Amino acid sequence: MSTFKAPKGTYDLIPPDSAKYLAVREAIAAPLRNSGYGYIETPGFESVELFARGVGESTDIVTKEMYAFETKGGDRLALRPEGTASVLRAALEANLHKAGNLPVKLWYSGSYYRYERPQKGRYRHFSQVGAEAIGAEDPALDAELIVLADQAYRSLGLRNFRILLNSLGDKECRPVYRAALQDFLRGLDLDEDTRRRVDINPLRVLDDKRESVQKQLTGAPLLRDYLCDACKAYHEEVRSLLVAQGVAFEDDPKLVRGLDYYTRTTFEFVHDGLGSQSAVGGGGRYDGLSEMIGGPALPSVGWALGVDRTVLALEAEGVELQLPATTSVFAVPLGEEARRVLFAKITELRKVGIAADLSYGDKGLKGAMKNANRSGARYTLVAGERDLAEGVVQLKDMESGEQTPIGVNEIVAELESRLG
Repeated sequence: MSTFKAPKGTYDLIPPDSAKYLAVREAIAAPLRNSGYGYIETPGFESVELFARGVGESTDIVTKEMYAFETKGGDRLALRPEGTASVLRAALEANLHKAGNLPVKLWYSGSYYRYERPQKGRYRHFSQVGAEAIGAEDPALDAELIVLADQAYRSLGLRNFRILLNSLGDKECRPVYRAALQDFLRGLDLDEDTRRRVDINPLRVLDDKRESVQKQLTGAPLLRDYLCDACKAYHEEVRSLLVAQGVAFEDDPKLVRGLDYYTRTTFEFVHDGLGSQSAVGGGGRYDGLSEMIGGPALPSVGWALGVDRTVLALEAEGVELQLPATTSVFAVPLGEEARRVLFAKITELRKVGIAADLSYGDKGLKGAMKNANRSGARYTLVAGERDLAEGVVQLKDMESGEQTPIGVNEIVAELESRLG
């Protein structure tokens, strides 16, 4: 037993469960790669100021949840709590927006960190796959990203998720709504921290999950009633594009999401089988974020989907992923000469794309066959001195139990034929 354990609120990904996470990441990434999105990877930590400016100084993420620290050189850094600000910073730093092909389409996968109260579906270290389309204001782009996320989830076999959709307006119409919302909220019985939030970013109060706050929000002014004509038209076009593609969604006039940078389109993927942590992903348009972090005006849209919560959603629906076998062929050598021969053949099988493994160590036939069974291999190769003297090995079908001799030089061709 090790002296050390994983930190509270974190988890280790270990076989065989780790295969599910890899399959989920691949399924989410597949439609993105097929739609012009290129892979980007950013550092696990960034300047604290990047998140303070981009995510919002009044958000719980910045005020309570960031893992921030000071380096020996005096730099203030934070483990990344989300991906969008980092990806946009990297794109600006590399001048990707100046290449003349907008939008810049990027996707990413990685770990993120927030100091939260751990519970099922909420961790201090979690995994996401995200996508960002930078530098274009087009409702078709918003719809594209929602369609791609919907496509990814359905390819995994998920069915019981819902897409919530709203518009947060823009710099023209949101200030009017903000003032009306503040007037309403100031008449409520709220604690001191929430009252401060009313002054800084009142929309965040709508996102408060406490029942004591939510029951007071009945009758609160809704942003949809304050949208300017341009934002209304934009939102209607996003809706009509989704309808045309057969993507079901629910209009949710109270949907805000927790980050300050969102404008216009905002959406969330929720799964009712996950209890209180029902959001499995979400995103929206963030037309002003580039300017917030010192870049030019670059209207953009994106999303992030939680890998861990998607796995929980699959489990809640009882979906069993069709995962490739980790081992298709397992070799059992009996003696040193057999080890040399089978090691060479296993290497050849791997080169042609067949998953193959070997019994290592001197376990004897009984112990080695136990390993073969545990590996899940469809076929086992067994060879001893007598077999090799005849130029053959024994090929055992682990499903039928049938065992047949085949020539040493026929092993690769025979298994390619059988495994197709």
